[in-house]
Amino acid sequence: MTVSRRTTLSLRLVALAYLALLLLLPVGVVFWRTFEHGVATAWSYMTTPAAVSAFWLTVLIAVIAVPLNTIFGVGAAMVIARSKARGRSVLDALIDLPFVVSPVIVGLALILVYGQGGWFGDVFLNNGIRIIYAVPGMVIATVFVSLPFVVREVTPVLREVGDEQEQAAATLGASSWQTFWRVTLPTIRWGVAYGVVLTTARALGEIGAVLVVSSNVAGSTLTLPLLLYQRDSQIGSQVTTSVYALATELAVLSIAVLLLMTMFGSRREDAR
Repeated sequence: MTVSRRTTLSLRLVALAYLALLLLLPVGVVFWRTFEHGVATAWSYMTTPAAVSAFWLTVLIAVIAVPLNTIFGVGAAMVIARSKARGRSVLDALIDLPFVVSPVIVGLALILVYGQGGWFGDVFLNNGIRIIYAVPGMVIATVFVSLPFVVREVTPVLREVGDEQEQAAATLGASSWQTFWRVTLPTIRWGVAYGVVLTTARALGEIGAVLVVSSNVAGSTLTLPLLLYQRDSQIGSQVTTSVYALATELAVLSIAVLLLMTMFGSRREDAR
């Protein structure tokens, strides 16, 4: 079936119009409302102590969660793609749990496990370690919701390339670690990089699970999404400008992540 040039152009115009209405227009409004009173005003809202603290806490949580999920993701992908263990199908199914469970439910579950009166909460509290309504709980929530991305990007790559090169390296006397670092990792590096970018995007923008386990104290347990949510519930024109300024910060971070996704996505396709 041949599609005419006019039909192709019409479909492209419809797709572009759809994207413009749902994506470009709202983002454009956010940027316009942020800078409508001048760059200096917007910058002053972006650099308040609460905003700066929220920014660095967001970065800190991502810096902790992303490496943990990268290490776990590569290991889990190796088990799913290479291992013959009977429980790998169960692991494969559990990896997708964060996709199907609401983040709010995740937060509530963490409270039941690590909160006061929870399964392990009193043990930690008695030793002076607060998890729920503190940064550790926010990190655990972020790790959980961003867990599947590296696994789901690396597993197909491992299955596609097969294990012939790894078997050849083992035959030549390479140890398991030498085979992983010199053969396996270079093969999956772009899949790992793409998964890391997706994990970073999820970690930076997470609000549902983190909101439940955070005490929402400015300068202590407020990330950028939480601070944005908190200020959006307040009233006043200055607060509105502050909300748009924070939204612009998150938008810039998202655009940076999008550019990385595009770059690593093209590299991954070339590697295949």
